[in-house]
Amino acid sequence: MSRYKKTVLPNGVRIITETIPHVKSFSLGFWFNVGSRDESPKNNGISHVIEHMLFKGTTNRSAKQIAEEVEACGGYLNAFTSKEHTCYYGRGLEEHLETTFDVISDMIQNPVFKAAELKKESKVIIDELKDIEDNPEELIFDKFEDQLYSGNSLAQPVIGTAENINSFSTNNLFEYHRENYTSNRLTIAVSGSITHDKIVNLTNKYLNNHFVQSELNREDNSIKTKSGINIIEKEIQQVHTIIGKSSFGFNNVNRLKLLLLSQILGEGSSSRLFQTLRERNGIAYQINTFLNSFYDVSSFGVYFSTNFKMVDKALNLVSREFKKLRDKKISFKELSRAKESFKGNLLLSLENTSNRMIRMAQSDLYFGRVIPIDEVIKRIDAFTRENIIEIANEVLREDSFIKLIIKSKDAALKTAA
Repeated sequence: MSRYKKTVLPNGVRIITETIPHVKSFSLGFWFNVGSRDESPKNNGISHVIEHMLFKGTTNRSAKQIAEEVEACGGYLNAFTSKEHTCYYGRGLEEHLETTFDVISDMIQNPVFKAAELKKESKVIIDELKDIEDNPEELIFDKFEDQLYSGNSLAQPVIGTAENINSFSTNNLFEYHRENYTSNRLTIAVSGSITHDKIVNLTNKYLNNHFVQSELNREDNSIKTKSGINIIEKEIQQVHTIIGKSSFGFNNVNRLKLLLLSQILGEGSSSRLFQTLRERNGIAYQINTFLNSFYDVSSFGVYFSTNFKMVDKALNLVSREFKKLRDKKISFKELSRAKESFKGNLLLSLENTSNRMIRMAQSDLYFGRVIPIDEVIKRIDAFTRENIIEIANEVLREDSFIKLIIKSKDAALKTAA
């Protein structure tokens, strides 16, 4: 019998819960199926601005009251915006569940979007944007997806542009909120010392009858990206590099195989890239693979930073490891180690209720159900060396890869010549 329970209310709100009797706390998330990929170039960044502004007061509470009501109970509130979702979440002790539920419900339904607050918060978000611009480790991923998904809304950064952030009016926010913060786009996920019936009752109590429905229309992603090199010049000491491509999204059964390939290639200190670039050659402090997934596509690649004299050597070593995975066998020992590492990371991440809540919500949003951990582990265990080599030959073809490099103006690279 599954410990996960799900209810879909007549207005479309989905409620997913997991009861964990041995803990004394809960993690609660209100997930809206809206993010930066649902924006246009003209309003790019508005989802993130709204996320900030919902903490600035409602028709029932001031910004200070929102913060104090939950913190006075020993809990906390926070939020994040991604390209496909916006999540408002809280954590606290079991006896304060209703207070947290009440506060978040009020925030998402009754914002006031005061012009003075919007003006102040826009400055805060601009500072956040400048922090990203000053941090090449973060900036490079935004720029990589900008190039990878050029011409598609997935290319847009979550934070938007300074011009857009400064241009939004309260009317813009109210209109976007009204169109997108609707009942059929809301998933409420809770993990911890709770009961499913309690969450259903709280939802019926605190979400009002005026909570309407709307259609979600996302463009079909037929990503056709040309390979090539893109250079960004900034005043930095190191050279930051990504080599990558688009690949399998959540809707593709091969994504899990690619995750295991990524584990072998560049996840952890025992991975091939870490051992080759850092341990044997000492040319990169940071080296890892990544798979940033959306429903229908993923951004896959290798990221590293090094000094400008070693970039070309590092790229050649990465290319050599790609070729080895395409052409040579993976040993049983290496595959077994990668599987155990993958499973260990997955299980250890579920030691706290917040991670469990996030996994539960994302699983339902992408697959329509919460996939049990045992099912994931069973699939991982079933993969063979031939499965991984097949994926390597499909994905690790460098003629389809983009190279993105952030370097100083004075750093001369043969790759960029």
